Amino acid sequence: MSLNARLIEEVAARRDDLVRLTQDLIAIPTLNPPGDNYLEICEYLERRLSGAGFETQMIRAHGAPGDSDKYPRWNIVARREGRAAHPCVHFNSHIDVVEVGHGWSVDPFAGVVKEDRVYGRGACDMKGGMAASIIAAEAFIAVCPDFVGAIEISGTADEESGGFGGVAYLAERGFFSPERVDHVIIPEPLNKDRICLGHRGVWWAEIETKGEIAHGSMPFLGDCAVRHMGAVMAEMETSLFPTLAARCTEMPVVPDGARASTLNINSIHGGEPEQAKDYTGLPSPCVPDRCRMVIDRRFLIEEDIGEVETEIRDLLETVRSGRPGFDYDIRELHRVLPTMTDRSAPVVGAVAQAVQQVFGRAAEYVVSPGTYDQKHIDRIGRLENCIAYGPGILDLAHKPDEYVGIHDMEQSAQVMALALVDLLGAPPGSSC
Repeated sequence: MSLNARLIEEVAARRDDLVRLTQDLIAIPTLNPPGDNYLEICEYLERRLSGAGFETQMIRAHGAPGDSDKYPRWNIVARREGRAAHPCVHFNSHIDVVEVGHGWSVDPFAGVVKEDRVYGRGACDMKGGMAASIIAAEAFIAVCPDFVGAIEISGTADEESGGFGGVAYLAERGFFSPERVDHVIIPEPLNKDRICLGHRGVWWAEIETKGEIAHGSMPFLGDCAVRHMGAVMAEMETSLFPTLAARCTEMPVVPDGARASTLNINSIHGGEPEQAKDYTGLPSPCVPDRCRMVIDRRFLIEEDIGEVETEIRDLLETVRSGRPGFDYDIRELHRVLPTMTDRSAPVVGAVAQAVQQVFGRAAEYVVSPGTYDQKHIDRIGRLENCIAYGPGILDLAHKPDEYVGIHDMEQSAQVMALALVDLLGAPPGSSC
């Protein structure tokens, strides 16, 4: 029997373990915000991976955004070395999940199995992918104990809120440097026959329009900041949204609508603060003197970040030029540049070859509409040989009744295991 066939069988034999592992990970409610149970899931992974011969490190991201004694940002990095320290293949998965939301028909943290699916918050995004990568690594080690190089598996915090307490913190400390790691696979849910090369860019900003407070019965004595913000929105509708929709990237972004530049109005608030839920009175009659809008601008690799920012500022100046009394502030909240790994990168070729072997068809190359932790591995870690590949359907992420397919996880684990053969291999005459 060929090595590849042995590996495929070895992964298949671990199917029940794959399901149990996924259920165990789902059962730990690592909600972010606020950052619940990070230590618990890292301790679980430490037990699992140390039992498989990995050396483990628990790293708390002291001082990172969100880190506190009540909600510490814990991460785990596990490493198993073969006959050498390099090449090193690193599987990175985030441990956090988003809020549950409404509309579930099953317990979101029970790991319910129905019709070849495991249901639960984080099943798709991305605890199923984490489980698949662990099974892939363990199966590879069982078949190829004398492999050359090293395998790393990490569980990291806060990807859903930017990754600053997870991958960014570790990258700043050299965990994703080319001196340590050669290839990174992030098992995000982009479909089992797709290789995700990167993501669009993002620029978040807060716009504040200013007014003058006055009695609500005499609004003519004040200046309504909410109306000023309405003029900003009108200008966006008239000039900006059509302009963005007309731009199109050569990046293979999915879905098709995300191949254009986009702008989302994330939130708006004007006037008095929202009252507590137990407040039963009426609001006071005041003309709002402040209105704030948070915008989420997603941009293309062909666009310059400076021009993205200038475009918004120019729009605000256009409104100012035609609107008496208009004044504003704008504050950047967050920026991430687009990134896209070259198709000729070794990790891309290895996973593409494995997809062909498992599915009998060529891999599809895609780019994510939103960012994920590749941004920190690329920009901070200086490691360009990074992709996302994992089981699950991206459209299910953050939805009620989120699930991951069991057969999809098994096949993705087979792809990852075969990719390890290509990227690591073994010396001639070894048991591999």
